[in-house]
Amino acid sequence: MSDAPEVVLVTGAGRGIGAAVATAFARQGAHVAALDVDGDALAEMAAHEPRIATYPADVSDSGTVEAAVDGAERTLGPITTLVNVAGILRPAPVLELSDEDWQRTLAVNATGVFVTARAVARRMVARRAGAIVTVASNAAGVPRTRMAAYAASKAAAVQFTLCLGLELAADGIRCNVVSPGSTDTPMQRALWPDPADDGGAEAVIRGDLDSYRVGIPLGRLARPADIADAVCFLASERAAHITMQNLYVDGGATLRA
Repeated sequence: MSDAPEVVLVTGAGRGIGAAVATAFARQGAHVAALDVDGDALAEMAAHEPRIATYPADVSDSGTVEAAVDGAERTLGPITTLVNVAGILRPAPVLELSDEDWQRTLAVNATGVFVTARAVARRMVARRAGAIVTVASNAAGVPRTRMAAYAASKAAAVQFTLCLGLELAADGIRCNVVSPGSTDTPMQRALWPDPADDGGAEAVIRGDLDSYRVGIPLGRLARPADIADAVCFLASERAAHITMQNLYVDGGATLRA
C-alpha cells in the first residue's frame, strides 16, 4: 500500500526538479496539482501522466495562487502535501545586479513560497494535518559568487519554512526543506558555456578555486529524481516525526558547512 499523500500541489512543476517531483508523486498514486507560470511546459510534462492536473500560475501573484489552490481542492480534493519548487536564477555580480533582477528573484523564490504556503496552510490548519516541503538550495547556506540574489532568496525561503513549521506544529503540520546542490536541470546547464556539452558537468564536479567553489565529493551531478526522492520521503509517513529540518542533497558539495 502506497504511503503517498492523496493530493499534492507542486509549484514550478513544468520542468526540472518540479517536473520530477510531480511525476514521482503521480507514480506513487497521488493526485497532483501542478503549478507553473509556463502553461506549455506544464502541458508537455503532464501529457503522459493522467494523475497530474495542470494550473498555470505565477507563484508571486497571490490572486492567481489562491484561484489555483481553490480549483485544485474543488477538482482533486483537500491538499495534503505542498511542495514549493518554483524558482529562477539570474546570476550577476552584486555591483552589476539590476533592481529588476533582484526584485524578481525575491518575488519568485521567496515571496512565492510565502504566498503558496499561506494559501495551502490555511486549509491544512482547518483539517489539522498536512506536510509542506520547500526545495531551496545549498547556496542558501554557503556564499556563491554571482549568485547573491539567488542565495539570499533561497535563504529567506529556508528560514520562512522553518518558522512556519514552528507555528504549525501544534496543528499536526510538518514543514521541512530539501536543499539540492548542482542538479542536471535546464537552470544548471544555462550556467555552462555550452548547455549541450556535458563537459560543463565535469567542471562543476571538479570545482573552481577561482570562484571559491569546492567540487562534488560523490563525483556526479544530482539527477532531478534524486531530489524528488528526498521530497517524497519527507512528505511521507516514514517522516512522521520529522519537522523543521533542512536536508542537504548535494553529494557533499558544501562539506555541510
